[in-house]
Amino acid sequence: MRTLVRISAIALALVGLATAHAETYPDRPIKIVVPFPAGGGTDALTRQLATALTSKLNWVVTVDNKPGAGGNLALDNVAKAKPDGYTFVMAQTDNVVLNPLLYAKLSYDPVKDLEAVVPVASGAAVLVVRADSPYKTLADVVAAAKAKPGQLTIATPGTGTIAHLVNQIWQNASGVKFTHVPYRGMAQAIPDLIGGQVDMYMGSIPTLLAQIEGGKVRPLGVTMAKRSPVLPNVPTYSESGIRGVELASVWGLLAPAGTPKAIVDRWNTEVNAVLKQPDVHDKIIATGADLIGGSPKALADMNAAERARLAPVVHDAGIKLD
Repeated sequence: MRTLVRISAIALALVGLATAHAETYPDRPIKIVVPFPAGGGTDALTRQLATALTSKLNWVVTVDNKPGAGGNLALDNVAKAKPDGYTFVMAQTDNVVLNPLLYAKLSYDPVKDLEAVVPVASGAAVLVVRADSPYKTLADVVAAAKAKPGQLTIATPGTGTIAHLVNQIWQNASGVKFTHVPYRGMAQAIPDLIGGQVDMYMGSIPTLLAQIEGGKVRPLGVTMAKRSPVLPNVPTYSESGIRGVELASVWGLLAPAGTPKAIVDRWNTEVNAVLKQPDVHDKIIATGADLIGGSPKALADMNAAERARLAPVVHDAGIKLD
């Protein structure tokens, strides 16, 4: 009996500590890690969210860019961080869905070591060429690639990204061969594209929309089932006769496994509320992203479903990273 009383007392004390922690939270700056360099779509989305949360709640939310290793550097850093509600990561499909399928061994388990907090948005990819490129359609690219096998270069935000997977599927489906040039994001890739160092670049619509609207690059196709509202004149790959590339990245906030449920729930509530604010909602939609929102379980289920769907696609495409 005394043992049971002692255990109950300890349990109540732990609950009390957790509750007290939640009530005083946060008492210092909170960090959201971004697995890509500053200036890209993930970075812009994260900064919009951080600014909105800071303004609404008087929290100090900072953004920490940790690019490298296909996002593994950032996710490993967060997976091993103290689960106290002061470190999060804005992960996307490339990181939490594709990496476990592409890498033989990871230093973290995205399912066991990271905890879903809230789904934020999704964004399809778009293929662009420089404004004066001779390629005006996806058919032009395929014809040129067949005439010059392996000579056309296509840049992406990195090996193992959705963009890389799309291009591998595209090559397999069309019987062509491109030379893949992986970058660590858009910042260096776009100047190289405009300067003629690479022939094509594929990235997310939110990342490339400003470059497209500014006339610096020409869009040829989007990886959506239907045309993007912000790029209504750009055909889908399916419309161009290329099937199987209806792929998009989902951005979602994750925390280290073991982060107190009260804090996860608080973040889920606050982010969902912020996404409904007209100024935040309109800014994100205007970038070409689709807002999602929802529960932690919704994000976890989304990632699990995509992992199951894309596993055979990755296998058939023959992509493997060491």
